[in-house]
Amino acid sequence: MSEHSLHGGDPSVLRRLNSAAILRALREGGESTLTELANQVGLSRPTTEGVIAALADRGLVAEAAPRQGTGLGRPARRYRFRAEAGYALGIEIDARRVRLMVADLAGEVVGGHRARLDVAGPPAERIAAVRAAVKACLASTGVARHELRAVAAGTPGVVSPDGTIVFCTVVPGWKGVNLARELARSFSCPVMVDNDANLAALAERWRGAARAADDVICVHAGLHTGIGALIGGRLHRGRYGAAGEIGMLPELGLRDTTAGLITGSDVGPEAALAALAGIAAAGPALDDAERVLAVAGWGGAEAQAVVERLAGRMARGIAAMALALDPEVIVVGGPLIRAGDLLIAELRRQVRPLCLSPVRIEASELGDESVGLGALRLALDRIDEDLFRLDPRTDAGEGRRSGEVRRARPSRSA
Repeated sequence: MSEHSLHGGDPSVLRRLNSAAILRALREGGESTLTELANQVGLSRPTTEGVIAALADRGLVAEAAPRQGTGLGRPARRYRFRAEAGYALGIEIDARRVRLMVADLAGEVVGGHRARLDVAGPPAERIAAVRAAVKACLASTGVARHELRAVAAGTPGVVSPDGTIVFCTVVPGWKGVNLARELARSFSCPVMVDNDANLAALAERWRGAARAADDVICVHAGLHTGIGALIGGRLHRGRYGAAGEIGMLPELGLRDTTAGLITGSDVGPEAALAALAGIAAAGPALDDAERVLAVAGWGGAEAQAVVERLAGRMARGIAAMALALDPEVIVVGGPLIRAGDLLIAELRRQVRPLCLSPVRIEASELGDESVGLGALRLALDRIDEDLFRLDPRTDAGEGRRSGEVRRARPSRSA
């Protein structure tokens, strides 16, 4: 943007525009000299130099190490975006596990941590275990708590705009917990909470099977089946955070796709067949869907018939969302796709005839990291709002993302 394009406008806004343009150019384009930056963003060299100095004072830009050259004289100074100037934390909390990922300001994952949770534990015990996992994660990555600029968490259930779990059939006692407020006790930065399927959709567009697609449906099929939707590249939550919860309609076959428990470390073909039959018949089903569906690939007519019935239960709900939103791609992720290509192929066969326009149906490329990566993306987007803000408003009174809480000062909580 030209430094003269806002002639007569607010000088402070012009400074922020110049700052945002140069910061974005450095983050996306790598190291540059002053002259290269000035030409790239359409500013004079003195203006660019002043902006660089201001960004360096904020800790966001630094002079890069000199390059080895063959010419005479001192090489031109080069500058870089300091991705290590802050970090984002993404958290996935489900019935049995907590997964954490830490990324720098360029979105590069620098570490993570996983821990088991007691399925039957009360909410206070679960949240305490999450806090302990956060502490272990930060210790293992070498990231200090004050270096976090935003935190986001994904969890099953309907999440209200203030971060309260208003409906959840998967995590015992989760309904009514204001998870955003509870987690915010441990951080001094903005904390956001969202539905796991919503975050999986963000992740698939960022680094998964829906890259570059603007209209996306993400089916997160596991202990429950949730659907996240992106419209025009933006997450659609609905007024109360319940968008995509069509599994509430029993006739669509998406509610409580799996529930119950299988014990033992080994699941054979016969047990897998019986378990899958239970899922497909909406009868007794499984808590450990990952393990059971991993052995469904042994093949055979019986296994094929069971997967067909399972896909049939899911197809109507997926098609209903596709008819409502007309997406470019439908991404299916979560534990149930561990049945491999069998389930995806069957969903393609059963969903496409129900749709009015062509739609791609793809398996997730992100495995069990989709929700954690989506939480990272949500946190990074929140950080970007601060990095590239063009107005001088503070957080008070601003529109916030789903479930965002921001504390005024650091907490002593672990």
